[in-house]
Amino acid sequence: MLFILSPAKALDYETPPTTTVATQPLFVEQAAELIAILRQKSPQEVAELMDLSDALAQLNVARYQAWQPQFGPHNSKQAILAFNGDVYEGLDARSLGSDDLDWLQRHVCILSGLYGVLRPLDWMQPYRLEMGTRLSTPRGRNLYQFWGPRIADYLSQRAAEDDGLLVNLASEEYFKAVDPKALRARVVTCVFEERRGSGYKVISFLAKRARGLMTRWAALHRAADVEILQGFDSEGYRYAPEVSTPERLVFRRDERG
Repeated sequence: MLFILSPAKALDYETPPTTTVATQPLFVEQAAELIAILRQKSPQEVAELMDLSDALAQLNVARYQAWQPQFGPHNSKQAILAFNGDVYEGLDARSLGSDDLDWLQRHVCILSGLYGVLRPLDWMQPYRLEMGTRLSTPRGRNLYQFWGPRIADYLSQRAAEDDGLLVNLASEEYFKAVDPKALRARVVTCVFEERRGSGYKVISFLAKRARGLMTRWAALHRAADVEILQGFDSEGYRYAPEVSTPERLVFRRDERG
């Protein structure tokens, strides 16, 4: 199985990495194309494009100017350790051992507006470019058109090396970048719901954390098939077979664990 995650807006380049193992990102040429376009924009244009404050726009303009097509410990950090949002707090990769990180490297892909696809231990320079950004390029008016079938082709290749199954733990914004016409793999999506009153609903920030918890649980249990995933029970979640389907696994909890 290949697990698909979204990136995070928040980044941590202050905490020292817990491993020296790292790999080069796969789509550096394409990332460099996007950086070249972003470098032409003023802080005000970046603020308007991404709905950022002036301070965040200035920060990211500086990041685009500093970005280089060469990656190493002097300017980069492993993606799974650099991302710092709800998903990655649930995953807590800093506390995992080398064998667990190796498993993640072989079974997880992180979608990215700038980098296309990142493996967990790929070097990553800091950036802000969400997949839904309407950045015009020679390939179209947004990043979905820029990436086209490239992401789906890569994920299909990776899935084919295993059992042909993708476990979708990404947001809708990011999984839309996986062209369904080009994807040659079965997709199973995991949904995480909380009890609210007499029913259950998805709470965005809790669902994000749960996606990280699921990824961590899968690594620690060396999950190899969907049936094993149904045993996920971190922080009070339980598989809900009565509302699940073969392509949509629903996990619910009645109170926070």
